[in-house]
Amino acid sequence: QVQLVESGGGLVQAGGSLRLSCAASGRTSSSYAMGWFRQAPGKERDFVAAISWSGSSTYYAASGKGRFTISRDNAKSTAYLQMNSLKPEDTAVYYCAAKIGYQVPRTRDEYDYWGQGTQVTVAS
Repeated sequence: QVQLVESGGGLVQAGGSLRLSCAASGRTSSSYAMGWFRQAPGKERDFVAAISWSGSSTYYAASGKGRFTISRDNAKSTAYLQMNSLKPEDTAVYYCAAKIGYQVPRTRDEYDYWGQGTQVTVAS
């Protein structure tokens, strides 16, 4: 089992930045990919970014490419999502997810564990 706890969400003005963190605990000795997803009210949970266990491979949805950066620190069992140039349409609950192994999925059904989410609100 892997437990995930997100933090760093909040209210920010358009054009501002936030850094989300996802702290993992439990079975963190295993290799696992990390992903970030987001869900706006009335919408599905969409892929945002993902990173491999080593950190050498990263993937982004078109919506965040060039503005968002995913990273991880395995010594701290923590993944990050740096979000710059935020827009009102980035408003959503952001979830982190873990996939045991070396695959780096970009669909939510492939992830094994999920955090509770952190709210990000971007005011115009």
